[in-house]
Amino acid sequence: MNDTPGWASPGSAPSDGQEAGVPRPSEPIDSSGSAGNWSSTQPPAGQWSPPSTPGNGPGVPPPAPGWGGRPQAVAWGQPPAAAKPGVIPLRPLGVGEILDGAVSTMRAHWRTVLGITLTVSVIAQITIILVQRYLLPEPATVDPNVTGAEELRQAADAMQSSLINSAPSTLVALIATLFTTSMLTIVISRSVVGRSVTLSEAWTEARPRLLQLLGLTLLLTLMAAAVMAVGVLPGVLIGSAAGVALALLGFLAATTVIIWLMVRFCLASPALMLERQSITVSMRRSAKLVRGAWWRTFGILLLTWLLTLIVTLIIAIPFGIIAIILDGDGVGAFLTGQPTDFGWPFLIISGIGEVIISTITYPLSAGVMALLYVDQRIRREALDLELARAAGLPGYDTRS
Repeated sequence: MNDTPGWASPGSAPSDGQEAGVPRPSEPIDSSGSAGNWSSTQPPAGQWSPPSTPGNGPGVPPPAPGWGGRPQAVAWGQPPAAAKPGVIPLRPLGVGEILDGAVSTMRAHWRTVLGITLTVSVIAQITIILVQRYLLPEPATVDPNVTGAEELRQAADAMQSSLINSAPSTLVALIATLFTTSMLTIVISRSVVGRSVTLSEAWTEARPRLLQLLGLTLLLTLMAAAVMAVGVLPGVLIGSAAGVALALLGFLAATTVIIWLMVRFCLASPALMLERQSITVSMRRSAKLVRGAWWRTFGILLLTWLLTLIVTLIIAIPFGIIAIILDGDGVGAFLTGQPTDFGWPFLIISGIGEVIISTITYPLSAGVMALLYVDQRIRREALDLELARAAGLPGYDTRS
């Protein structure tokens, strides 16, 4: 067992309902040596007592050791608590434990997490501000007095202009997300076994996988775009009222398929980073791990998205209001509904707000995704045993 972030090679433990290689207690053996029958010699009645804490008198057994080798008081009829060498206990996780593990990683390794997210966020926002200020064309407008074909033409031009203006910001945000997700996945994988990692170590581990992670992201994006095109294009080509209805139905159907696919392949990114496999193998691994747990995975991802949305609104709204107020040139146009031409005050203040949002939400999203991957491998492949060995816990030095 090495200490690389992958812990165990894929397939090292069974996954699809097979029995993991975990030793089980044998059946009781009687005095004749045959299994299945209890010995006829039994202890006298009244001499058995449940485990209790030390100091209750002679003859009382000590508490059972926990997974980490430390004595723990165990209630009668309950198994010992799972070991927790890092930010999560080494057992199947609940929803709250996954979210708590992501937040605990931010607290326990705040220097590395803050160094990653703050550096990437500042560089990304400076790039976006400069592009918005100097490279993007003026947004197209729609004259409220025109009607008919001219109105449709101006609306199409405005939509095209909006897409062109948002493309650079989307691309920069995508690249920033790739960098933060890759390095934060390494940090979280180490924090599970109670080990810290520096910023340079995280970059060294993540750098060889960045191109493959970019390829995975682009492949999933193209897949979603293709599904949406198949759903919407037939109705758009018809062009009548029936075509509009068909396009709407196609849009709803395509959205459903896209959500199903994105949840199915949501664990491909941590699988690619931690198992160091190819893009297609990582996608198959994600589909295998999510199988039978799609709705649970969807619920956790939806809850994470809602939490990040709430954080975004709490921070973005005040910063947006302050930015508009301090930028006097754009306030009038904003209030009258005209195209706004905000200056440096607006761009700088709103950029600061975006940096704060990214610094908080990037680790949360990356942490939930990585811990979801860990949780599914614990449930399906007994990864907790490999993690215990990686953490150096007593009793897990050799493979069973």
